[in-house]
Amino acid sequence: MWSRQRGRLKPLCCGVEELRCRRREREAALRKARREQQLVSKRLLRDEALEEAEEECVAMIFGEAEIQQFLQLAQRGTEEKEREGALVSLRRGLQRPETQQTFIRLEGSIRTLVGLLTSNQALLQLEAARCLHELSHSEQSAVVEACLPATSYLLTYLSGHSSDFIELCLYTLGNLIVESEAVRRQLLPQGIVPALAACIQSPHLTVLEALGYALSQLLQAKEAPEKIIPSVLGSTLPQHMLQLLQPGPKLNLGVAVEFAWCLHYIICSQVNNALLITQGALSTLGLLLLDLAGAVQRTEDAGLELLACPVLRCLSNLLTEAAAEAVGGQLQLRDERVVAALFILLQFLLQKQPSLLPEGLWLLNNLTANSPSFCTSLLSLDLIEPLLHLLSVSNVVSVLVLTVLCNVAEKGPAYCQRLWPGPLLSSLLDTLAFSDTEVVGQSLELLQLLFLYQPGAAQAFLQQSGLQALQRHEEVAQLQDRVHALQQTALHG
Repeated sequence: MWSRQRGRLKPLCCGVEELRCRRREREAALRKARREQQLVSKRLLRDEALEEAEEECVAMIFGEAEIQQFLQLAQRGTEEKEREGALVSLRRGLQRPETQQTFIRLEGSIRTLVGLLTSNQALLQLEAARCLHELSHSEQSAVVEACLPATSYLLTYLSGHSSDFIELCLYTLGNLIVESEAVRRQLLPQGIVPALAACIQSPHLTVLEALGYALSQLLQAKEAPEKIIPSVLGSTLPQHMLQLLQPGPKLNLGVAVEFAWCLHYIICSQVNNALLITQGALSTLGLLLLDLAGAVQRTEDAGLELLACPVLRCLSNLLTEAAAEAVGGQLQLRDERVVAALFILLQFLLQKQPSLLPEGLWLLNNLTANSPSFCTSLLSLDLIEPLLHLLSVSNVVSVLVLTVLCNVAEKGPAYCQRLWPGPLLSSLLDTLAFSDTEVVGQSLELLQLLFLYQPGAAQAFLQQSGLQALQRHEEVAQLQDRVHALQQTALHG
């Protein structure tokens, strides 16, 4: 994840500013890589009651003749039940990719389905929409493209009265949006952003969750920063999203997860993060972080890690914005409470989802990078030792832990005095024996800061067999020279 420049180790001629500059360059590269990682997926919405009722019905592969028969019966059947039954049978068949391919090749099939979608009979509309939903979930781009004539009608029905129907339309649109640029080109001028902004005022949680999904798919489009996100930021969506992320009894986990990811994609685009900050994004997310820390202590297996990930990412990225400093972003996050909450979440993630630990450590890094008060909180709450315990998790985690410690050490002699020696000395001896060059390099940078600010640290380190640990590394000569140079600087500088 970190892109350390490889090559010969430089002699000790760099100060704190150069060390800080190097770390910031690596962090900028990591932020870019994280922004480029998207979570594109599709959702399949099926009625549980229908699924149970149809449990014994196997989805069959239908040929053209059978599909044509179902469509004709759905159009011209004498009874509504008969017409609805034909669409139900067709929907089951459309769960199979083979039937989907046959369906789109059949002339007039989509036109007929759209006609049933726009009929004045609610049950037929619903079943036609379910057929389209099955098609939208296809992994075959040709199937998705074939649904294009239906998208404008799905968009129109978002202003309807049936929450179940609106939910189905939103999930179907979300599936189509993420797959097809042609769908997005058609929907944008037709007003999909205002339509979604109207939906966010729905009192139905199922509609809000489906809306969050559809919006997140839209925000992940490659053209989103230029053509979509400016419209979203110009609408009422951001304010409503932040309201839905406010901690309290009305906070719904499913809804919050969807909109936290929406916020993440907007922030990663860097279109206008200053606007989000002025609308209170930092304080809202900070309060949500505190609430999450309390929730993980009260509840087990509630899926809270699903919300923790986007919240941590949003906060991390917003803290790198100049606008965050302008509005006192660090102060808005209430130092000790946020640090304590973050460590509660780190312990939770260590047990439930260790792969998410870098998200929390990245936030801790951004909090401590330019804030002596957050570094003071780490020390006053005795959190250095729990931080060191994470060094054994992975190389990526180790680099981030060591980077946070560098943030603390670079604040000056008073901070280094509280870091050294304690458990840090033995931990550094261990990390210098790692085979990963990034971990070793970050350990050396931490040592350099300690030796600069803590004159006795170099001698103590050498007495504790620091060089023996270094000799286990393949670049032994270079590393020995550097430690000796560090020692000389500490003794004579």
